[in-house]
Amino acid sequence: MSTHAKTEQHGFLERTFKLSEHKTTVKTEVMAGITTFMTMAYIIIVNPGILSATGMDIGALFTATCLSAAFATLVMAFYANYPFALAPGMGLNAFFAFTVVLGMGYSWEFALTAVLFEGIIFILLTFFNIREAIINCMPMNIKHAVSVGIGLFIAFIGLSNAGLVAANEATKVTLGDMSSPPVLLAIIGLVITGVLLAKNVKGALLFGIIATTVVGIPMGVTPMPTGIMSAPPSLAPIAFKFDFSRIMSLDMLVIMFTFLFVDLFDTLGTLVGVASKADMLDKEGKLPRAKQALFADALGTTFGAMMGTSTVTTYVESASGVAEGGKTGLTALTTGVMFLLALLFSPLLTIVPGAATAPALILVGLFMMSPIKKINLDDFTEAIPAFLTIIMMPLTYSIAEGIVFGILSYVILKLLTGRTKELSLPMYILAILFILKFTM
Repeated sequence: MSTHAKTEQHGFLERTFKLSEHKTTVKTEVMAGITTFMTMAYIIIVNPGILSATGMDIGALFTATCLSAAFATLVMAFYANYPFALAPGMGLNAFFAFTVVLGMGYSWEFALTAVLFEGIIFILLTFFNIREAIINCMPMNIKHAVSVGIGLFIAFIGLSNAGLVAANEATKVTLGDMSSPPVLLAIIGLVITGVLLAKNVKGALLFGIIATTVVGIPMGVTPMPTGIMSAPPSLAPIAFKFDFSRIMSLDMLVIMFTFLFVDLFDTLGTLVGVASKADMLDKEGKLPRAKQALFADALGTTFGAMMGTSTVTTYVESASGVAEGGKTGLTALTTGVMFLLALLFSPLLTIVPGAATAPALILVGLFMMSPIKKINLDDFTEAIPAFLTIIMMPLTYSIAEGIVFGILSYVILKLLTGRTKELSLPMYILAILFILKFTM
């Protein structure tokens, strides 16, 4: 590329993403975007694996996963200018497959229709600023706690993916098999990445993932690629396959509400938590351009349903890119482009084992802990809700449940101690909705 062309390219990126204003560079943003992709690339394999249990075509699901992730992440990049990536959400895909389809006996077409309506409702809620109002009404201590809770949650996912932590009937969780190759590889990856971080190497998380993947080849953990490129499978078996025959039924309402609730608070939690860590919140604790960021997942969910996949949401793994210095939509643009490339380079990208991305997730958990220093631990009406927010996220395996316990306890403690002036009307409304959720 000529010098003039490079200058024009950098000028476009500067104007679009305001790199100088955010004190970042093209190189930093691109590295951050690749890092985010590498830590969440597992969804390319996991999402089709889960949804195919319903009888959906696994090849078409692979294509739908990549396209919906790319679309929503590119909307985030250009419309909101934030370094957040989106993809079909874990947990939401399991609810889709194992509860709605296999458990309740509905067709996957019926479940897709519920996701489509959820996306449309989200677009309306975002347009009328209802989701932004929920973000803005959350107390500052809760927002900082969300970041810390997400950090523990991410670390737990990493430890679980690596096999360092395993299920146990008696104690719920226990130490994994330390002699197994995946666990040993994850420990080696932790050491490699830790050394790179200690030496302030730019892109330490990404280089750590790549190095660990390579080390995993002779250990038998990383499979050899079957090729480099392949054509993406057709979307035809699942795209636009909706079932509108029971859209007015009570079951449709219950299923759609469940999708709405989990996605709403997972997304809000991720945005607030990662933004808090990256110091993107303003002096009043508000997230600038929150409406634009929320439109990305609303449009992503609607588009994803049309393509044939479950609810699209903002990913906690975005924190890994932020930890690498990602501050603008250029990080998200890079991640989105990587999802598009994944359509062609799937044989190469899908060899990265969970044990290679686990060290990055574990260490991102450490990075996300820093806002705990901003939490007021001396006032128990602030400290207890913050603590419940933090601890319930990893223990319930849900960002949404952590927020529910945090806000409910905050409202109850403020009410019972006579400090009602510190409560806003939206907080009362949220508390009532959360109580109804538990009692219905």
